[in-house]
Amino acid sequence: MADTSEGSSASAGTSRTTCAVVGGGPAGLVLGLLLARAGVRVTVLEKHADFLRDFRGDTVHPTTLAMLDDLGLFDRFDALPQSHLKQAAFTFPDGRQVPVADFGRLPLRHPYIAMVPQWDLLNLLAEAAGTEPTFTLRTEHEVTGVVREGGRVSGVDYETPEGTGRLHADLVVACDGRWSAVRRAVDLPSKEFPVDFDVWWYRVPTPRRLAESLLPRMAKGRVIVTIPREGYAQVAYIGRKGTDAALRARGVQALRAETASMMPELAEDVSGIASMDDVKHLDVRMDRLRRWHAPGVLCIGDAAHAMSPVGGVGINLAVQDAVAAARLLARPLARGALTGSGSRRFLARVQRRRTFPTVAVQAVQRFAHARVIAPALNGEVTEPPRGLLALVRRVPALTALPAAFIGIGPRPERVPVWARRTARQENPTRP
Repeated sequence: MADTSEGSSASAGTSRTTCAVVGGGPAGLVLGLLLARAGVRVTVLEKHADFLRDFRGDTVHPTTLAMLDDLGLFDRFDALPQSHLKQAAFTFPDGRQVPVADFGRLPLRHPYIAMVPQWDLLNLLAEAAGTEPTFTLRTEHEVTGVVREGGRVSGVDYETPEGTGRLHADLVVACDGRWSAVRRAVDLPSKEFPVDFDVWWYRVPTPRRLAESLLPRMAKGRVIVTIPREGYAQVAYIGRKGTDAALRARGVQALRAETASMMPELAEDVSGIASMDDVKHLDVRMDRLRRWHAPGVLCIGDAAHAMSPVGGVGINLAVQDAVAAARLLARPLARGALTGSGSRRFLARVQRRRTFPTVAVQAVQRFAHARVIAPALNGEVTEPPRGLLALVRRVPALTALPAAFIGIGPRPERVPVWARRTARQENPTRP
């Protein structure tokens, strides 16, 4: 059995693997788990000591829930503390909530979005991967650059608390997010899209049972989105880019007052926002690489395409990238085909497979930026279009369309047959 988390001192120096995955987030661990189930030697390098950090993206979408089912992990996942989002609804000034996305209308095994602390999901994936003999997770390994030999990337350099090291690999996969060290080192060409807003995340502790709905609210020059969680509401405050200092200068009392005015049902609870230190700023950016790969290296997830938080689909898209990459690369990696002159065609297949969903999602997000968020921040609209209310009342089935976009995506991926397990296989002592 492989050690799930190999300490930093165990690997200082030089070592070798078949696939080096940089970043132990959802995409990195899903890719590592799938490749290990194909018998590929895979090493995941994670710069932090554990997964206990403040993640903003705790959404687990229906396609990811189905993936956990196919991996034999859903029962263990379902036992984790979580809340479920079954709808996204707009609230009108008179208090009416109108669903605009209804996941219950989708023919899915799990027609909801599960809200689970991301560290719980990552621990589950790491533990499952750790049972595979070809999997290794090295924590406290911060990748600082790539190794080049013969005109191709042949590994990565890293730092640990005990010193520096080098890991050679047939393939390096960057799953280390929008500030990817691997992406910077390889300097792949990219296309950036302007975004004129940022997001501030904070929690409002509440004993109230909130509706199982995503609740966007608009006021003059302000937008907030409230996500119900166990014991608290997770709030995304959307404002103009470059205003973080001004928001903090106004202080926590002003933020509490704004939150209470836009979410009256939380008015008695906003004192739970203790200070502006509890408010986390997300510098929103959107881009995508024109080319996701170079000889010996591939970028997926946010390392290949930084997404807007609109729809909360970034994690789902990254996980789908990982599933596609594993399906397309497991066999070539197993037979050593990623080191030859023709290796780029295998990496190009991953980009071709995943470009359409990336472009489609970003197009919808950019539309939402221009037609919903920008007018709201400009004070031009303070409520959803009344035509929307009439339309979804007349044809409620239309709420399945945005639900499918958010919950499934333009091109869902299926777990390869060779990676599937039943819950009994994953839990042999289970009765």
